[in-house]
Amino acid sequence: MDRLPKIGIPIVIGIIILLIIIFKSTVTIGAGKAGVLYETLGDGVVIDAPPLNEGFHFIAPWNKVIIYEVRRQELKETMNVLSSNGLDIRLEASVWYRPTYNELGLLHQQIGDDYLNRILLPTIRSAARSVVGRYTPEQLYSSKRDAIQAEIFEETKKIIEGQHIELDEVLVRDVTLPPTIKEAIERKLRQEQESLEYEFRLVSAQKEAERQRIQAQGKADANKILSASLNDQILRDKGIEATLEMAKSPNSKVIVIGSGDGGLPVILGNN
Repeated sequence: MDRLPKIGIPIVIGIIILLIIIFKSTVTIGAGKAGVLYETLGDGVVIDAPPLNEGFHFIAPWNKVIIYEVRRQELKETMNVLSSNGLDIRLEASVWYRPTYNELGLLHQQIGDDYLNRILLPTIRSAARSVVGRYTPEQLYSSKRDAIQAEIFEETKKIIEGQHIELDEVLVRDVTLPPTIKEAIERKLRQEQESLEYEFRLVSAQKEAERQRIQAQGKADANKILSASLNDQILRDKGIEATLEMAKSPNSKVIVIGSGDGGLPVILGNN
């Protein structure tokens, strides 16, 4: 009886150690994540095998797993940049990115899990300053935002190429100019719009005047041609045709042939 406690203690200790080993030998990777295996007694970061995907995994208790988010992520950044004429511009942008899945081992080995602050954030700031510096405040405020957005994306993508990061999109959410500059640009845009409207009305009036002139000229030319084509014989023929038509009418009338001007008939009614 005295020996049972002495035998039970090692068993309990053994069970505890076994549970610790089992616990240390498993890892669960959540949805949208992947794991990089680090072999403590081997070559360190495993780069020649795919990352550990979602789910439950057994690993050697002396190894470690570094878990990365592999879904698309958003970086929101607000920065101050200078325009082409040296004015301070406030730019708000969103960057959509993700680590390259099959290169997670290389990413962890060469850069580390803080790749956002080490690589992506400095790159997007540098690209934004470079691109915005090519444009005037007026271009930034109005017509060139899409072009700026595309250029920042291309420059950032070029810089991070080979850094095991995928860049999906760069969106310029807002461009804030100094208040005095913004007011001056808006005033200029209003004046340009008013000028365009005035020019449109002027051109429309000129076109209408030209249309009326052409129409009047056409009528004058037609009358001139008609007048030149008429003579006494044609007029008499037309008068005779009209008389014949009137004679067919059932209304009571008396027609005296050859008593009118130019030899045309004279029509006498009952009244």
